[in-house]
Amino acid sequence: MDSENKEEIPVHEEFLLCCGIETKVLKCGPWTDLFNDQGAYRPKVLILIITDSNTQEVKDVYGLHGQIEHKLAFLRTYVPKQMKLVLIGHSIGCYISLQMLKYAPELPVIRSLMLFPTIERMSVSPNGKIATPLLCWFRYALYAISYILLKPLPESIKSFIIRSFGQARSIPDECMCMSPLDPFCLANAAYLGGQEMVQVVERDNETIKKHLSKLIFYYGTIDRWCPKEYYDDIKKDFPEGDIQLCEKKIPHAFILSHSQAMAEMAADWLKDDLSKI
Repeated sequence: MDSENKEEIPVHEEFLLCCGIETKVLKCGPWTDLFNDQGAYRPKVLILIITDSNTQEVKDVYGLHGQIEHKLAFLRTYVPKQMKLVLIGHSIGCYISLQMLKYAPELPVIRSLMLFPTIERMSVSPNGKIATPLLCWFRYALYAISYILLKPLPESIKSFIIRSFGQARSIPDECMCMSPLDPFCLANAAYLGGQEMVQVVERDNETIKKHLSKLIFYYGTIDRWCPKEYYDDIKKDFPEGDIQLCEKKIPHAFILSHSQAMAEMAADWLKDDLSKI
């Protein structure tokens, strides 16, 4: 990506019904409907970003397996089968991306970026040792505390707090999640987090081996969710893979301070793939 040649890209949000729940989709680009828009604005490739199927309801959609099925349902419902895909996963999104490749190998994925991947041993990572008892043993106490403290707050105050935080971090309003101070949102996040601690244990080497040629891993040196020893282990198991170690001390939650640097790296990794389409 040429940082000096910046093009204004339209960003808009939509709410779609997927798996029986209303799903917020943040779209970048002038396209609207991938099935019916056959004009010049229709993209040749769709880049799906997965952060921390048909439209039938998925059991336990807020659980880890339900989130995997939810992403597959979105692709099967709203994206044409022949549309080439790039998956960009961050944190648990990397685990979800791998599981999507495992359960839907027919997806035309040309590249999958794994940014600070939490794909193994989450509960015994430095942060996992703290998060596991909170999310698995004291989850209901967290529910009660968040409900008591946050439920009475007016929405205007919650919005002000979130926007102030985003402005301090130079995060555009359209990229801010406006529901982290909603107690029900926090409850769903804690529920999912608890499942992550229990279920994300062994690295899925079989799926990684099968799709290794299209995977790029990017590990951090100061990441307390996937410490450097996890990088050393996967590098030893897959020496031929594109497995990189950050040399810039970018934190796990890079969106808060290093989003531009990560976006430029991702664009550079995808440059050759996109030029062939």
